[in-house]
Amino acid sequence: MENQIKPQYVQNDVVVTMHYQLKVDGEVYDASEENDPLVFLQGHQNIIPGLESELYGLKVGESKEVQVAPQDGYGEIDKDAIQDVDRDEFPSDIPLEPGVELEMKDQEGNEIYARIVSVSKDRVKLDFNEPLAGKALDFRITITDLREATPEEIEHGHAHYESEEEDDE
Repeated sequence: MENQIKPQYVQNDVVVTMHYQLKVDGEVYDASEENDPLVFLQGHQNIIPGLESELYGLKVGESKEVQVAPQDGYGEIDKDAIQDVDRDEFPSDIPLEPGVELEMKDQEGNEIYARIVSVSKDRVKLDFNEPLAGKALDFRITITDLREATPEEIEHGHAHYESEEEDDE
Protein backbone atom coordinates (compact mmCIF):
# COMPACT_ATOMS: atom_id res chain seq x y z
CA MET A 1 0.00 0.00 0.00
CA GLU A 2 1.37 3.44 -0.81
CA ASN A 3 2.34 5.79 1.99
CA GLN A 4 -0.69 7.44 3.43
CA ILE A 5 -1.39 9.51 6.47
CA LYS A 6 -2.72 7.41 9.32
CA PRO A 7 -5.87 8.62 11.03
CA GLN A 8 -5.17 10.19 14.41
CA TYR A 9 -8.34 8.99 16.13
CA VAL A 10 -11.32 6.68 15.72
CA GLN A 11 -13.89 8.11 13.33
CA ASN A 12 -16.25 6.85 10.63
CA ASP A 13 -14.64 4.99 7.70
CA VAL A 14 -11.49 4.18 9.69
CA VAL A 15 -10.36 0.58 10.11
CA VAL A 16 -9.85 0.07 13.83
CA THR A 17 -7.70 -2.63 15.39
CA MET A 18 -8.29 -3.19 19.09
CA HIS A 19 -7.81 -5.67 21.85
CA TYR A 20 -10.69 -6.23 24.21
CA GLN A 21 -11.80 -8.12 27.25
CA LEU A 22 -15.52 -8.72 27.76
CA LYS A 23 -16.90 -9.50 31.21
CA VAL A 24 -20.48 -10.59 31.79
CA ASP A 25 -21.79 -10.84 35.35
CA GLY A 26 -18.24 -10.22 36.61
CA GLU A 27 -16.73 -13.18 34.74
CA VAL A 28 -14.47 -12.98 31.68
CA TYR A 29 -16.63 -14.12 28.76
CA ASP A 30 -14.27 -13.37 25.87
CA ALA A 31 -10.92 -11.69 25.27
CA SER A 32 -8.74 -11.01 22.26
CA GLU A 33 -5.38 -11.04 24.05
CA GLU A 34 -4.84 -14.77 23.43
CA ASN A 35 -6.00 -14.42 19.82
CA ASP A 36 -5.83 -11.82 17.11
CA PRO A 37 -7.18 -8.37 17.88
CA LEU A 38 -10.57 -7.32 16.59
CA VAL A 39 -10.40 -5.46 13.25
CA PHE A 40 -13.48 -3.63 11.97
CA LEU A 41 -14.73 -0.65 9.98
CA GLN A 42 -15.93 2.08 12.35
CA GLY A 43 -19.36 3.53 11.68
CA HIS A 44 -20.67 0.55 9.69
CA GLN A 45 -22.31 -1.46 12.48
CA ASN A 46 -19.63 -4.18 12.40
CA ILE A 47 -19.72 -4.30 16.21
CA ILE A 48 -22.52 -3.76 18.72
CA PRO A 49 -23.80 -0.16 18.71
CA GLY A 50 -23.18 0.55 22.39
CA LEU A 51 -19.49 -0.24 22.01
CA GLU A 52 -19.02 1.41 18.62
CA SER A 53 -20.46 4.72 19.86
CA GLU A 54 -17.96 4.83 22.75
CA LEU A 55 -14.88 4.51 20.52
CA TYR A 56 -15.11 7.82 18.65
CA GLY A 57 -12.13 10.06 19.35
CA LEU A 58 -9.87 7.39 20.85
CA LYS A 59 -6.25 7.30 19.67
CA VAL A 60 -3.79 4.44 19.20
CA GLY A 61 -2.60 3.24 22.59
CA GLU A 62 -5.62 4.58 24.46
CA SER A 63 -7.69 2.26 26.63
CA LYS A 64 -11.21 2.64 27.93
CA GLU A 65 -13.71 0.75 30.04
CA VAL A 66 -17.22 0.69 28.60
CA GLN A 67 -20.43 -0.77 30.00
CA VAL A 68 -22.99 -1.55 27.31
CA ALA A 69 -26.63 -1.87 28.36
CA PRO A 70 -28.63 -4.78 26.89
CA GLN A 71 -30.60 -2.54 24.50
CA ASP A 72 -27.30 -1.24 23.05
CA GLY A 73 -25.71 -4.69 22.91
CA TYR A 74 -27.51 -7.89 21.98
CA GLY A 75 -30.96 -6.67 22.95
CA GLU A 76 -33.39 -7.60 25.65
CA ILE A 77 -34.61 -11.18 26.04
CA ASP A 78 -37.43 -11.88 23.59
CA LYS A 79 -39.89 -14.20 25.31
CA ASP A 80 -41.30 -15.19 21.88
CA ALA A 81 -37.86 -16.63 21.02
CA ILE A 82 -38.29 -19.31 23.71
CA GLN A 83 -40.32 -22.17 22.29
CA ASP A 84 -41.45 -25.68 23.15
CA VAL A 85 -40.75 -28.36 20.57
CA ASP A 86 -41.93 -31.97 20.54
CA ARG A 87 -39.16 -34.22 21.82
CA ASP A 88 -39.66 -36.67 18.95
CA GLU A 89 -38.59 -33.97 16.44
CA PHE A 90 -34.96 -34.35 17.58
CA PRO A 91 -32.61 -36.99 16.15
CA SER A 92 -31.65 -39.64 18.69
CA ASP A 93 -27.95 -38.67 18.56
CA ILE A 94 -28.56 -35.17 20.02
CA PRO A 95 -28.05 -35.05 23.79
CA LEU A 96 -31.25 -33.51 25.12
CA GLU A 97 -29.86 -31.77 28.20
CA PRO A 98 -30.21 -28.19 29.45
CA GLY A 99 -27.37 -25.98 28.22
CA VAL A 100 -26.72 -27.93 25.02
CA GLU A 101 -26.34 -25.56 22.07
CA LEU A 102 -27.85 -26.57 18.75
CA GLU A 103 -27.19 -25.41 15.22
CA MET A 104 -30.30 -25.69 13.08
CA LYS A 105 -31.73 -24.39 9.82
CA ASP A 106 -34.86 -22.28 9.54
CA GLN A 107 -37.48 -22.72 6.82
CA GLU A 108 -35.42 -20.60 4.39
CA GLY A 109 -32.29 -22.71 5.04
CA ASN A 110 -30.50 -20.09 7.14
CA GLU A 111 -28.43 -21.28 10.10
CA ILE A 112 -29.95 -20.47 13.48
CA TYR A 113 -28.77 -21.29 16.95
CA ALA A 114 -30.68 -22.38 20.04
CA ARG A 115 -29.93 -23.54 23.56
CA ILE A 116 -31.87 -26.21 25.36
CA VAL A 117 -33.46 -24.64 28.44
CA SER A 118 -35.32 -27.66 29.80
CA VAL A 119 -36.42 -31.15 28.83
CA SER A 120 -39.58 -32.95 29.87
CA LYS A 121 -40.97 -36.35 28.91
CA ASP A 122 -42.61 -35.00 25.72
CA ARG A 123 -41.19 -31.49 25.14
CA VAL A 124 -37.90 -29.63 24.77
CA LYS A 125 -37.82 -25.92 25.57
CA LEU A 126 -35.46 -24.05 23.21
CA ASP A 127 -34.14 -20.51 23.59
CA PHE A 128 -33.36 -18.84 20.25
CA ASN A 129 -32.18 -15.60 21.89
CA GLU A 130 -28.59 -14.51 21.43
CA PRO A 131 -26.78 -15.91 24.52
CA LEU A 132 -25.85 -12.38 25.65
CA ALA A 133 -29.36 -10.95 25.25
CA GLY A 134 -30.54 -9.20 28.40
CA LYS A 135 -26.99 -8.88 29.76
CA ALA A 136 -24.93 -5.80 30.57
CA LEU A 137 -21.57 -6.10 28.82
CA ASP A 138 -18.42 -4.75 30.48
CA PHE A 139 -15.62 -4.12 27.99
CA ARG A 140 -12.03 -3.09 28.54
CA ILE A 141 -10.62 -2.06 25.18
CA THR A 142 -7.28 -0.80 23.87
CA ILE A 143 -6.88 0.73 20.40
CA THR A 144 -3.78 -0.79 18.79
CA ASP A 145 -3.95 0.56 15.23
CA LEU A 146 -5.93 2.84 12.93
CA ARG A 147 -5.85 3.12 9.15
CA GLU A 148 -7.92 4.71 6.43
CA ALA A 149 -10.39 2.32 4.84
CA THR A 150 -10.07 1.60 1.15
CA PRO A 151 -12.94 2.61 -1.16
CA GLU A 152 -13.78 -1.10 -1.52
CA GLU A 153 -14.00 -1.56 2.25
CA ILE A 154 -16.34 1.41 2.53
CA GLU A 155 -18.45 0.11 -0.35
CA HIS A 156 -18.62 -3.39 1.20
CA GLY A 157 -19.20 -2.02 4.71
CA HIS A 158 -16.45 -4.02 6.44
CA ALA A 159 -12.68 -4.24 6.78
CA HIS A 160 -10.81 -6.50 4.40
CA TYR A 161 -7.81 -8.56 5.35
CA GLU A 162 -4.73 -9.02 3.16
CA SER A 163 -5.90 -12.44 1.97
CA GLU A 164 -9.26 -10.94 0.93
CA GLU A 165 -7.59 -8.02 -0.85
CA GLU A 166 -5.66 -10.47 -3.01
CA ASP A 167 -8.93 -12.08 -4.11
CA ASP A 168 -11.11 -10.37 -6.67
CA GLU A 169 -14.32 -9.71 -4.77
